[in-house]
Amino acid sequence: MTTATTSSPTSTAPSPGQVWTRARGILAVVLILVVAGVTFAAARSGANHGQLDPRSADPKGSRAVAELLKARGVSVTVATTLDEATAATGPDTTLLVAGPNLLTRSQQLRLEDATSASAGRTLLIAPGREATPRLAPGLRAESHEAVSALAPACDLPAARRAGTADLGGTRYTTQTPTAVACYPSAGLPSLVSLPTGAGGDTVALGSPDILHNERLDQQGNASLALQLLGSRPHLVWYLPSLTDPPATTDDSTPGDGDEEQPEGGIRDDAPEESSFLDLIPSGWLWGTLQLALAAVLAAVWRARRLGPLVTERLPVAIRASESAEGRSLLYRKANARDRAADALRAASRTRLASLAGVPASDAHTPDALLTAVSARVTAPDRDLNALLFGSAPSTDAALVLLADQLDALEREVRTS
Repeated sequence: MTTATTSSPTSTAPSPGQVWTRARGILAVVLILVVAGVTFAAARSGANHGQLDPRSADPKGSRAVAELLKARGVSVTVATTLDEATAATGPDTTLLVAGPNLLTRSQQLRLEDATSASAGRTLLIAPGREATPRLAPGLRAESHEAVSALAPACDLPAARRAGTADLGGTRYTTQTPTAVACYPSAGLPSLVSLPTGAGGDTVALGSPDILHNERLDQQGNASLALQLLGSRPHLVWYLPSLTDPPATTDDSTPGDGDEEQPEGGIRDDAPEESSFLDLIPSGWLWGTLQLALAAVLAAVWRARRLGPLVTERLPVAIRASESAEGRSLLYRKANARDRAADALRAASRTRLASLAGVPASDAHTPDALLTAVSARVTAPDRDLNALLFGSAPSTDAALVLLADQLDALEREVRTS
């Protein structure tokens, strides 16, 4: 009776325990990143959300001033596109532009055209150096100063009634005689009112702090904000957004308040004084930073530890001819005739120094070696300096000729 036995092949797949041992370090790093991301997001979630938004109750939001205006009979409308903002302008409307620096060049020009002919009030929040010439012609933005409690120091009725307010930020200069400059900081005003030809005015506010919920009850901030925004029965709060399509320049021609197009008819339509990072939510920036940190830690964890060099015997013996042939092929592939010529000359000088009785330390010194070698050759007029210390050959044929001449010189010295 014969019993047949079958042998199953040995499995090379890792066991569940081995998989867990290999993966637990990576899982721990991922868990730490997730916990850190949630912690950072929770710590920063309330500071920047809804900034200058009249619907936001965050510290940097503006819901408080919007509710006060509504209680006084002023209607507050939020606009998120340029079309909505320009369509709502009129003599009984105040247009607040929360992010004038985020608008493109053509958007700024189109907005200025609409507001200058509306006879209403336009309030620009901290317009920068590129935005002020287009949104408020005659006004120039200067350097930035810290926000602090400043006295009005002007004849603007709203500023005189409000008194001290938290202003500063961007400061302005103007050459318009009818402009009213208030709240000077380091000699330059941080609030400027420019009358428009249609009976309205444009107000540049250097800092948005008086509109923030957290500062509305300080100094005369509430009084100044209510007077600036409540002078008309309607308030349009323009919050530029990423969904607002850029205004095209096809239907706009240079006019009295417009700027000439550059040569070639192409106008720069990039957002002014804003960068790509300004448009990225802070959560994505922190996430990218965490991923970069994780990549660095993984590289350090998995990097090869390089210790000191250790000599090791070759498993097989390699003949000198094969080693020389392999090196010569590498020189030829790299077109390194200079390195090959240097190696040939250095080896010849070492052997010639031994044959001519020159110390090994002077084997590569022309004065010592050439004198000893010249005494052993039959043709002293030969240019031994060019042969042993000359320049690199320019062609492969010249390199082969150099090797032959060096070999001939060694044979001559050896037999002399």
